[in-house]
Amino acid sequence: QVQLVESGGGLVQPGGSLRLSCAASGSIIVINEMGWYRQAPGKQRELVGTITRGGSTNYADSVKGRFTISRDNAKNTVYLQMNSLKPEDTAVYYCKAEIVRGWGLLPISHWGQGTQVTVSS
Repeated sequence: QVQLVESGGGLVQPGGSLRLSCAASGSIIVINEMGWYRQAPGKQRELVGTITRGGSTNYADSVKGRFTISRDNAKNTVYLQMNSLKPEDTAVYYCKAEIVRGWGLLPISHWGQGTQVTVSS
């Protein structure tokens, strides 16, 4: 069994910063791509950004230059540093990981439970 646990969400004023973490645990051989998604009320879940095992990143246009994704492979953890936050960044943020759970097996997508980020004065 694999578990992804997110932390670091909360309430922040516009222009502020937050750092989210997502730690994977359980039966893991290797984690390939990891990423962050978000879902605002009444909207579909959307990509925030992804990071490969080697550290290559990809971001949605709406967060480029403000958000930074990083990971610690030894800790099976991915981070999302969010700066210059705007009210439109308010959403539940989810992490996703492509996890190989056994030798010779294909990676399977796993999701965290989500953490609320609210940007408001």
